[in-house]
Amino acid sequence: MPLLDRVGGGIYYRVNGEGTPLVFIHPPLLTSSNFTYQAEGLSQKYKVITFDVRGHGRSGFSEEPITYRMIVNDIIQLLDHLQLEKAIFCGYSTGGSIVLDCLLTQRERALGGVIISGMSEVRDFYNEKRISIATFLSKVRAKRLLALAISWGNSNSKEIFKKMYRESLKGNARNIAQYCQYSLHYNCTQQLSTIDLPVLLVYGHKDKAFHRYAKILHEKLPNNQLRIIDEKHQIPTKSAKELNQVIDEFATKIQD
Repeated sequence: MPLLDRVGGGIYYRVNGEGTPLVFIHPPLLTSSNFTYQAEGLSQKYKVITFDVRGHGRSGFSEEPITYRMIVNDIIQLLDHLQLEKAIFCGYSTGGSIVLDCLLTQRERALGGVIISGMSEVRDFYNEKRISIATFLSKVRAKRLLALAISWGNSNSKEIFKKMYRESLKGNARNIAQYCQYSLHYNCTQQLSTIDLPVLLVYGHKDKAFHRYAKILHEKLPNNQLRIIDEKHQIPTKSAKELNQVIDEFATKIQD
């Protein structure tokens, strides 16, 4: 099992393929298994790097509270470990906020960013309550119920569900709650205009709760393109083929 053991309790990661590096970042509770289809499909042309955030999946428990800056620093250490100078950072849901933090604080290590159903802040009742409930369930150790619901919602087959559920149960409840809680308070909206690197925004047509965040990012990021897919929130698994295609088009364009 590939493990970057000098970071926290050890960061589990996988590398598939060769080419321009694509680093995928998952949201709370879920793990790198969320990007199974991206690792399979995009690795035909790119170096696809997936990892489990500290306290999630196969990565070790973090004594230090989980913050976005910590996750960004762990990603940079992983790139250093793999002897990679730059990468395209790709994040799903709250993982998209971490992509923004990467572009703001580690510009010299980024070729660009891909934000899938993501946001620069959480400012709506639906998502505030959804994340608060997930935080509460993590704190009261109802991790199995939370893992069941989120894994089922993000699955498009029994095989993927079993894989995601099994991996999510390995996470640490305290670290999962910290990741959820931090996402409620993170806000980089006022800094978006300073990000001049290319950014691909991918959102689901049926994901109405996130359309306001797509609008914010599309209006404020100087160099972005917005793609709408006929899907709900769970694009990496439920519209994998179309997502992989638009990421390929974006990555090809910024390398030309």
